[in-house]
Amino acid sequence: MSSPSASSSSPAPKRQKPTPGARTGEKAQYRTQRKGLSALPKKRFYRQRAHANPFSDHNLSYPPNPASQDWTSHFPDVPAGAKIEIADVGCGFGGLLVALATKLPDTLMLGLEIRLQVTEYVQERISALRLQRQGEFGNVSVLRTNAMKFLPNLFERGQLTKLFLCFPDPHFKARKHKARIVSPGLCAEYAYVVKPGGVVYTITDVEDLHNWMAHHFGENPLFDRMTEEELVDDVGVETMMNETEEGKKVGRNEGRKWVACFRRREDPEW
Repeated sequence: MSSPSASSSSPAPKRQKPTPGARTGEKAQYRTQRKGLSALPKKRFYRQRAHANPFSDHNLSYPPNPASQDWTSHFPDVPAGAKIEIADVGCGFGGLLVALATKLPDTLMLGLEIRLQVTEYVQERISALRLQRQGEFGNVSVLRTNAMKFLPNLFERGQLTKLFLCFPDPHFKARKHKARIVSPGLCAEYAYVVKPGGVVYTITDVEDLHNWMAHHFGENPLFDRMTEEELVDDVGVETMMNETEEGKKVGRNEGRKWVACFRRREDPEW
């Protein structure tokens, strides 16, 4: 009598349910098909892990200097020669940018984001808003880049009036602190691109990170921490507190938001 075959003796493997967007290509298909539509994109098709290694090679292209960067595709309706004045480093899903775009309609602003799919979401969001509300949101755009490496390649000395660092990755482990978006070297770069009188805005829900950022900006001789009285009715503070995705999330969870803002001093006379 012949022995049963292996296929008949072992049970058939269970059919695994594919993860949405992983095996089926649902996310990529959605992102491709929705381009050019006026409906706002859905975040779930663009979500990406929150942490990105800023020291990795992300195959990013960047200009050798700010004058080499062509901003025409980003701001097609803006007169030639107009310059970006506001930068949101690590802009996430673009909540701050979209809110500020209508509050400061005559000011060009740019979000900087290292994650590919998140950058694509912000691009589609801005594109849809431009179609929905003709004549608005032409002053805002987003660029996929690594701000820890290429900030001076994008902005001239003293070009920015406002620079935002909203809810940056806290990198809790001590060995990861070198990846934090605030460090002595980066503070020097922020001092380079922010004009005298301009402001760097920081906000986080992590007290340790708040103290870290305040310490390093406080150690830089080109920045002065602004007082609470100076920040009353400041459009930047109000917007990053209440309009960013993380700000809303912290508010829903009744968490605390730590804010510190630093004004760029005048350059010393040499």
